[in-house]
Amino acid sequence: MHSKSRRILALLPFVLLPAAFAQHQTFTVSPNDSQVSFFLAGADHGTHGTFQVQSGLVDFDRTLPKISGSIVVSAASGDTGNKSRDHKMLTEVLDAAHFADASFAPQSYQGAILASGDSTIQVTGVFTLHGAPHTITVPMQIHIEGANCTAKTHFTVPYVQWGLKDPSIFILKVAKTVDVDLTLVGHLTPAS
Repeated sequence: MHSKSRRILALLPFVLLPAAFAQHQTFTVSPNDSQVSFFLAGADHGTHGTFQVQSGLVDFDRTLPKISGSIVVSAASGDTGNKSRDHKMLTEVLDAAHFADASFAPQSYQGAILASGDSTIQVTGVFTLHGAPHTITVPMQIHIEGANCTAKTHFTVPYVQWGLKDPSIFILKVAKTVDVDLTLVGHLTPAS
């Protein structure tokens, strides 16, 4: 083997290493730029509200369906714009005094995450609500532009089936499921 060929082979790992690191990244969520909104259908009207994202760190590999980390939302931050309704939601339904957080821990994904632009994947993980873990799969739309990343999903939570109190009273009936829209904004760095 010629010395030039040996030098090229010796340099090959150093050339390929940055590409491998670029595939394995960490998504750090900016809580102030992210949001959780929800909609609870009712007999004569629906209720819109929001929760605050507390933190989020997701580690993923674009060459493998490997993903891990956690997104944490403050259960006590629930806000529908109606103080008495919010008090009932936070104390009777969510029991935020004992279960301060709701979280999602991704475990795997299907689909491809492009290095740039828009991607759609299916993420499976554990959603913990009211202290109880539930395995769910959610669609996730991802937009990557340089080091900036936005991830959006819409999913339905069967909160009554999961053991939370039904807030319906007399003729004021509400749905047994709640629709959730989650938008996570943050930045990407090579995973450590």
